[in-house]
Amino acid sequence: MALWGGRFQSGSSDIFKAFNDSLPFDHVLVQQDIQGSIGWSKAIQKAGVLTVEEQQKMEQGLLDLAAKVENGEVDFSESSAEDIHSWVESELTLTLGDIARKLHTGRSRNDQVSTDLRLWSREQVDILLKTLTMCVQELLNLADNNKHHILPGYTHLQRAQPVRFAHWCMAYVEMLKRDISRLEDARVRLNQSPLGCAALAGTTYDIDRYQLAESLGFDGPCMNSLDAVSDRDYVLDLLFAASTGMMHLSRFAEDLIFFNSGEANFITLGDQVTSGSSLMPQKKNPDALELMRGKTGRVFGSLQALLVTLKGLPLAYNKDMQEDKQGLFDALEQWSNCLIMMKEVVNSIELNSAACQKAAREGYANATELADYLVSKGVPFRTAHEITGAVVLYAINQRLPLENLRLDEFQQFSDLIEDDVYPILELEYLVNKRSILGGTGIKPVEKVIEQNRHQFGSAKYVVRDAKLTDIRAIVKLVNYWSSREENLPRGEEDLIRSIRDFAVVEVNGQVCACAALYVYSTGLAEIRSLGVSVNHQGKGYGQQLCRYLLDRAKAMSLLKVFVLTRKPTFFENLGFNPGDKDTLPEKVMKDCDLCPKQDNCDEEALLYHLSDHHSMPQMLNAIEINEVV
Repeated sequence: MALWGGRFQSGSSDIFKAFNDSLPFDHVLVQQDIQGSIGWSKAIQKAGVLTVEEQQKMEQGLLDLAAKVENGEVDFSESSAEDIHSWVESELTLTLGDIARKLHTGRSRNDQVSTDLRLWSREQVDILLKTLTMCVQELLNLADNNKHHILPGYTHLQRAQPVRFAHWCMAYVEMLKRDISRLEDARVRLNQSPLGCAALAGTTYDIDRYQLAESLGFDGPCMNSLDAVSDRDYVLDLLFAASTGMMHLSRFAEDLIFFNSGEANFITLGDQVTSGSSLMPQKKNPDALELMRGKTGRVFGSLQALLVTLKGLPLAYNKDMQEDKQGLFDALEQWSNCLIMMKEVVNSIELNSAACQKAAREGYANATELADYLVSKGVPFRTAHEITGAVVLYAINQRLPLENLRLDEFQQFSDLIEDDVYPILELEYLVNKRSILGGTGIKPVEKVIEQNRHQFGSAKYVVRDAKLTDIRAIVKLVNYWSSREENLPRGEEDLIRSIRDFAVVEVNGQVCACAALYVYSTGLAEIRSLGVSVNHQGKGYGQQLCRYLLDRAKAMSLLKVFVLTRKPTFFENLGFNPGDKDTLPEKVMKDCDLCPKQDNCDEEALLYHLSDHHSMPQMLNAIEINEVV
């Protein structure tokens, strides 16, 4: 099914169709296209294009289609659709008939594809941020476990000055932190909604673009329709972030390939990240690291390709922009795979501390300390540099390290050198003398590990009763999760009236999760409107909120609390037991009659009997918790 057939008297040739169609790769965006279409159906219903009944049927049809895709019941290769947008519409039309043909009213594939790609990109950024954080945590563990081991530092691939192995680890932590920062910045810029900009000039229908953007989890709408449909800066941002991140991984791989070599022998890589030779049985090759290094050029190529594609394009949309997706899809996949492999590699490293220390003692890395020693005796630095160079040349000829020269041998070059020179030539002294902020001494290294553990290893948060000043954050959370069909929608006025029902989780002054305890006139209570910000999931905030509200219910002498949910396991882990929706007439009368899925409800009822549980720690006042991420 094509979305543009009326103007044409004959169909596309098979050659052009194969050349033009994007479904073979843009089917990746199917869930995002469905999500955006649900949001659009609600917007055009409010604009009077659809009746409430039509919108509900359309939304249910789209949700059913999403479930089929999720369950693996769809084979896109069997479809003749041009792209994912026409595929979704044609599938919906097969189910709903002419109602589905209204979905595209006021919308263009130009604003649709950008919306889909932004939604997809946002999800990928969140996944990458979690993966980067895990890599940082693995490096912090490696650094903390090896902070007393010393190896040579290098410039020009020549031994320079000794550094702690932990200091080397923390250099890559700093790189990964910048990668995280770049992604966070990119996420802010991409999280604007083009939907409603239509082909290039904006739609003629009365669409509330702010509300539409909010319903899809965007921070706001794009402000210029020409720019919105032709902007691919956010793709370039992600490709640049991926390229820089891969460059960091490539340097990391190169260091470890050298450290693992027989010539250096500083580390041993685990069997799980290495392979053997088909001919030479003694070989143990660092293939994971070499592949990581090799895939970097592939990611760089995606960035260069899109830059060249975009550089000469006039406003607004041009079909050239179809070339934005495959490079982006591949680049982010490769980066993600390499980060996962990096975590595996770091976890496998064993340090050969004796070989590291032996190498650090060689190469005359303590020559700078001898020069500084002479300066401390009043010798001008340039003169001290010349004297030290002569001493090093002598030691090389004698095949001895500096610390093994006798005092009379030192005094051939300067009679200012005395017995107190030997302590300053020792390895630990060399390293620990660099105790300045950012240096390789034990104190700054331990301090920076501790600082990063605080940032990446634990988070402080507060669970408390909601305040009226939290209302904007609560509205945003409730609307976002209701747009994902996880909660029932609640109007702002309704939320303001029920603010006393809510509790929130606050992290560094920002509300990132909310939930409400609604008490029915019969004394039965419900936990509802539970939502955690996408950026703060996986940290236990949802469980803490539920426990907080259960304690509130117990303090009110309530006997039962129930939930309706599609995620029963989450609540079962909190002590809820399966129940029967038919025993909850209060809920049915208040909310279920208004729900578009009342006749096809897929939620399960679970009950928590407060009298069956022992007293839990009271959390009725604001509480502060440290949680390991």
